[in-house]
Amino acid sequence: MAQTTTLNPPLIRVALVDDHKVITDGLSRLIEESGTASVIGKAYSAAGCRQLLEDEQPDVLMLDIGLPDDNGINLCSIIKKLYPQMKVLMLTSYSELSTIKRALDAGADGYVLKNSMPEELLEGIRTVMADAQFLCEEAGMALKDNEKNSMELTRREVELLQLIMEGYTMPELADKMCLGYQTIRSYRKNLNIKLGAHNTAQLIQNAKAMKLI
Repeated sequence: MAQTTTLNPPLIRVALVDDHKVITDGLSRLIEESGTASVIGKAYSAAGCRQLLEDEQPDVLMLDIGLPDDNGINLCSIIKKLYPQMKVLMLTSYSELSTIKRALDAGADGYVLKNSMPEELLEGIRTVMADAQFLCEEAGMALKDNEKNSMELTRREVELLQLIMEGYTMPELADKMCLGYQTIRSYRKNLNIKLGAHNTAQLIQNAKAMKLI
């Protein structure tokens, strides 16, 4: 009697997009050692991601939101239109409800925070690959517990937003708030992401629409 062999399921092909090499390297090791997925490519910017996808499409794209040359949520929307079969799992440090909702509205199949446990990150890959939505525990709780809170800004972000409204330049903002230029840039990027803005005019317009100022 011929002996039957059980074939292992094919590995899930994953690509990583994050501007911090230490994060992509750590994720790559975790994924490669999982036995269920493999990393077929890495990119550190939106432009690099587009180039990567032109050459080869993964089953699952793990995509950061705060990329240096574009907003990962905007990029997600573009990717889902170009490659509708591809699963996009957002990987980010942003836990605000509004950001989670915008990512899901842009077509993201899942949302995990960078401080999630390794098992949760791998479960996210497997879940979206199985055509199901995945939210890490913290993101899931944010949607459940804060449905009525569409926006939360820190005290510093509110202060920065008001000064932007008054027309101060980036160097002037740093001086006015007694903070370093790079810190102001980081706060400004967070504001753009939270309010879904691409420039100052849109930031102010969205802030007024949300009655934040």
